Amino acid sequence: MDQLLNVVKRNSLLLALIVVMVLFEITIRATGHGSMFSPSNFTNIISQNSYVIILAVGMLFCIIGCGNVDLSVGSIVALVGAIAGVLMVNMELNIYLSIAICLVVGVAIGAWQGFWIAYVRIPAFIVTLAGMMLFRGMALLVLDGLTISPFPPEYLRYFTSFIPKARADAFALTTIVTGVLCVAYLAYVLWDRATKIKKGYQVEEMAVFAITTVLVEAAMIGSGLLLANNKGIPVILVLLTIIVLAYSFYANNTVGGRRLYALGGNEKAAKLSGVNTNRIMFLTYVNMGFLSAVAALVCVARFNSAAPTAGNGYELDAIGACFIGGASAYGGVGTVGGAVIGAVFMGVLNNGMSILGIDANWQRTVKGLVLLIAVVIDVLSKKRVKQ
Repeated sequence: MDQLLNVVKRNSLLLALIVVMVLFEITIRATGHGSMFSPSNFTNIISQNSYVIILAVGMLFCIIGCGNVDLSVGSIVALVGAIAGVLMVNMELNIYLSIAICLVVGVAIGAWQGFWIAYVRIPAFIVTLAGMMLFRGMALLVLDGLTISPFPPEYLRYFTSFIPKARADAFALTTIVTGVLCVAYLAYVLWDRATKIKKGYQVEEMAVFAITTVLVEAAMIGSGLLLANNKGIPVILVLLTIIVLAYSFYANNTVGGRRLYALGGNEKAAKLSGVNTNRIMFLTYVNMGFLSAVAALVCVARFNSAAPTAGNGYELDAIGACFIGGASAYGGVGTVGGAVIGAVFMGVLNNGMSILGIDANWQRTVKGLVLLIAVVIDVLSKKRVKQ
């Protein structure tokens, strides 16, 4: 019984996501609106929420290391998207050079905000709130209030196409890739567990480990079959996988990642231990600017246009994904995997309510309540630990 409770506690968010998806599926089928688990809709969920996952990963590092959020990411997406539109569509500049310029702009914006936050010590809330207005205004100036479209096909294929190109080959290739990934994941977790035991580290009980591994494998197989029955593997999913794995590795297996958590846990203690806290805080916002630029490139490709209203509310989705995914409002706690699950959770809520035809105002109400509940649970759990 205790082992079962440990499994539920460790995977509470994932289980909540599964429950919500099942409830939506039952409701959608009962009302005759189709199915949430249709292959095309599953692919659509990935496409719709790609920007949330990218922004949530960057936002998570701001929350972990600084205990702050970045309110300007939606406006950065709009500004970088506007610049991409001017360069690729209006000026017909080389797409690779245009992408490089957009990424540099994102990094420069992050450095601008990071300087004021890390070295001048202006509160992040004020700096990013100013950035939200500043960069939105600059986006409007760059676009002159107009929408730029369409983007070059050779650019769109990097974010909106599928692997393989031929739909006839999609099932076989996607199934093979899914099988390889499942075997690789199983080998990794077994090796990781054996290594920890050999070094004398504490590991979870075998029953907990087995159930958790089976759940992840089942999710991978189910996702792979849905993709195989549609058009194959979306290119954007490959990009998301690279970003998630790279940032997970950095957070969990590098000195920089450990220092980031130390900064969020106790900045004074980290500084006394020799950690350059100002530099880490600065680089955290530089990284946020970079990922915002990546999200902008994804967004303009998905909508095939650069619009002045792009990015509205994106910062709220990213922040909500992090807190729902288990990040602490006090800093020092959170995982990339949790942020990704939180982003998927928000995406499922959006997608399910949209399929059911629920009014947009009610959708905002539900997402607001879910976010509040997640933060309340975090605060209450912290109080319980202190007592």
